[in-house]
Amino acid sequence: MKDRFDEFGGKFVPEPIIPALEELEKEYTEIKNSTEFQEQFREILEEYAGRPTPLTYSEKLSQKFGCKIYLKREDLLHGGAHKLNNTLGQALLAKHMEKEKIIAETGAGQHGVATSMAGAKMELETEIFMGKKDLERQKLNAYRMRLLGAKLNPVTTGEAKLKDAVNEALRAWVKELENTHYLIGSVVGPSPFPEIVRDFQSVIGKETKKQIQQKENSLPDRIIACVGGGSNAIGIFHEFVDKDVKLTGIEAEGSASITNGSKGTLHGSMSKLLQTEEGQIKETESIAAGLDYPGIGPEHSMYNQKERINYKTANDEEALEAFKLLSKAEGIIPALESSHALAQLPKIQNDLSPDDIVIINLSGRGDKDVREVSNLE
Repeated sequence: MKDRFDEFGGKFVPEPIIPALEELEKEYTEIKNSTEFQEQFREILEEYAGRPTPLTYSEKLSQKFGCKIYLKREDLLHGGAHKLNNTLGQALLAKHMEKEKIIAETGAGQHGVATSMAGAKMELETEIFMGKKDLERQKLNAYRMRLLGAKLNPVTTGEAKLKDAVNEALRAWVKELENTHYLIGSVVGPSPFPEIVRDFQSVIGKETKKQIQQKENSLPDRIIACVGGGSNAIGIFHEFVDKDVKLTGIEAEGSASITNGSKGTLHGSMSKLLQTEEGQIKETESIAAGLDYPGIGPEHSMYNQKERINYKTANDEEALEAFKLLSKAEGIIPALESSHALAQLPKIQNDLSPDDIVIINLSGRGDKDVREVSNLE
């Protein structure tokens, strides 16, 4: 497995965690290509999660922006977001490692819900850490986690958001390494987590490639995805990084680690992050809790440095406009995170032609965000 993505990645963690990471890497390397494990993963994705998800042609958006626009419908996955791909994969891995408990962090709550679902499905004790601010704006997901049997811990330290939830989850994991698996939610953290999460999320890109070739007998010209930690984006991009396809990741303007950050370490990994000259983590702000994170996965930092993936930003107002646009145009309410990807369409409209094929990764549905958006009106 890759410990580094060029100069990014690595294991910047306290010494007691190193053996747990080495065990995780050894166990995952042994089973990831086994026929039995892959068959278990495929079956649970199909029978429980609801894969494959559709690749939906958006007639109204295509007319508006003058090209062919498709939506990869991760919002239709059980639980309402792409997160379940990874949590089911890691829960299977945890069972293989004979762990009894899973611990996770969550921001928008989608990873927490998906982890709780995987824990309930596979009879694993589940504990979730969620920043108090995120908990307040995502009360529906907080209730869903508890309903699914998870223990939900509000985090009040720091900004009481995703970064702080990760901190607390890591601290809890250190105390229970022997019987507990830390089920990280994005392509962040110390090696081997970024590669493990990418592998489980790459089902998105594999399906997308097959589906677009069936529909258009061609690869897309562009793929656009929102980027916080970066799991939905790397999940759809990975199958196309060696193809002649323009890849664009959209960060929230108030937490744009690639666009405005610098090289540093956060949560056990070297990557791009928002920090002061003294190395202190800056506060972030985004209407989308799932993008409200001051770092990004190391593989994204590598692709940015290589100029293989183009990273742009969208602000809260642009995301809200996109949220309302898709809802009214197609009867699909997108997550505020996914709305950032949709917000790129007006900015590239002049560069598009009628034959251009554009795929937006609709990483989640917006049920969780309706209350917050309605309060802003």
